[in-house]
Parts: sequence; C-alpha cells; structure tokens
Amino acid sequence: MDTVLDSNILPKAKPKWLRVKLPTGQKYTELRGLVDKYKLNTICTSGSCPNMGECWGDGTATFMILGNVCTRSCGFCGVKTGRPETVDWDEPEKVARSIKIMNIKHAVITSVDRDDIKDMGSIIWAETVKAIRRMNPETTLETLIPDFQGVERNLDRIIEVSPEVVSHNMETVRRLTREVRIQAKYDRSLAVLKYLKDKGIRRTKSGIMLGLGETEEEVIQTMKDLREANVDIVTIGQYLQPSKKHLPVKEFITPEQFEKYEKIGKEMGFRHVESGALVRSSYHAQKHIL
Repeated sequence: MDTVLDSNILPKAKPKWLRVKLPTGQKYTELRGLVDKYKLNTICTSGSCPNMGECWGDGTATFMILGNVCTRSCGFCGVKTGRPETVDWDEPEKVARSIKIMNIKHAVITSVDRDDIKDMGSIIWAETVKAIRRMNPETTLETLIPDFQGVERNLDRIIEVSPEVVSHNMETVRRLTREVRIQAKYDRSLAVLKYLKDKGIRRTKSGIMLGLGETEEEVIQTMKDLREANVDIVTIGQYLQPSKKHLPVKEFITPEQFEKYEKIGKEMGFRHVESGALVRSSYHAQKHIL
C-alpha cells in the first residue's frame, strides 16, 4: 500500500523535493465534485495521494475493494489491521458504477489482504473486473493484487479476466522483507509475478519503496530479480511514515539517486520505469498499458 506524508513524525525536516502542489484543474475539480456528491471510495482521496490532481487530470483513478481492514500487519502500511467485515458481493457493481459516473479512462483496482477467507478474495477480484468491463467497455484496467499466498487457483482467476496490467508490489529489498512485510515472502512475490507472465498476462508490474535502510546494491539486485521474473514495469518511490507506530524513515533519497535507478532500470530492459520521491504504484498508470 502507498503511504502519505506526516511532517510531524519524520526524523528531520522534509526536503524541498517532497513538497507537493495542491491539485488543480477543471478535470480534477469535476471529479472531486462527483466523489463528494456520490460518496465514491477512491484510494486517491482516502490516502491523500500527492499525485491525485495529475492522475485525475489524465482520467486515471484507483479504487480499493474487499473493505478497509487488512489481515496482515505490514510495518509500512497505514491500512487498519484486524478482522475484516463480511465480503460485500454487491461491491463489483458499486465499483463499476463509480468508474462510470467518474468517466474514468484507466482504472487501477487494489485491495487489502484477505487471508481470512478460502479464496483470499480472488472471486470478488474477478467479479469486479467483469463488472467494470460490462459497464465500462472502453475503460482499461490495472489490478494491483495481493500475493493470494501464492495459490495458483486464486491467481488463475485474475489471469482468466485478463486485465491490461497486473501488478504486485515487492515493496522492499530481500533483507528487509521480514521487517517491512511481516507475513509476506520475497521469493513468493517473485514467483507470483513470474507465474502471471508465464500464463499470458501482457504487462506485469511491481513497485518498491526506498528510505527504509536498503543499500543501492540491494535495490539494484531487486530490480535484477524483477527482470528475471520478466516483469515489464517497475515503480520506485520514497517511503513516508504514516504514523508513529510505523517503521521510521531512515533516509530521504535524493532526486539524483532516483534518476540513477531510472537509468539503470531502462538499461536492464524494463518497458517503463517510474522513479522519483513522489512516485506511487499507480503513478502514470495509464501509460503502462502501451
């Protein structure tokens, strides 16, 4: 999950490159009005994403399904942890309707982890994609999925509905995975991404956060691991601590370092590399289908 900036809990004054302009523009204003009027649920608004104005201006928005309580307790993520509510089987239609009302050209769907149910939420995932396709046939889709514990049948449900892009985030380097993503496994996430590509997903994608104590060598190795899994797109952004209870920011990565990673990624053969302090999983998502 993406995190947002709270200047009261950072270890030092935030650098100038982390200052965000307030979202503006006619398209943003229109969508903001629709979200408020119809009480639509987007990660863009609930997560106070710094790129909301730019993404909405491009006709892209991100929606979270399967509730707002996660069964996992990752050290970086601001989503609540606990026992989730019962699955809402009307949710696919609700999300599809929201996308239609907002006239979204490219939708990104994400979710909490649902290790509490047998299919881990994969059925609702597939039904959501189907509902969006029925109601919004011109809208392209990216699904930012959990690992579904690596269960192939659950992954197959995503593959069968064939989103234009399927994303699963590594979040961090191998050494820090146990601390940052407590119930996740580095190699399992790589295996999920490789399986998706091997089974015919046209574009696969992953993202990592920096500033948690990783080294340059470890970041480059993670990028190499993603290329070996035939991942097409990588996003690299700055980790920002969502509360005092979460992992602290160890370092603010400079724009020059992000540029270096972008250059390295392109040389490795990634189709798209988004690398910058304010980059999030869905940043420039509409361009990643090309």
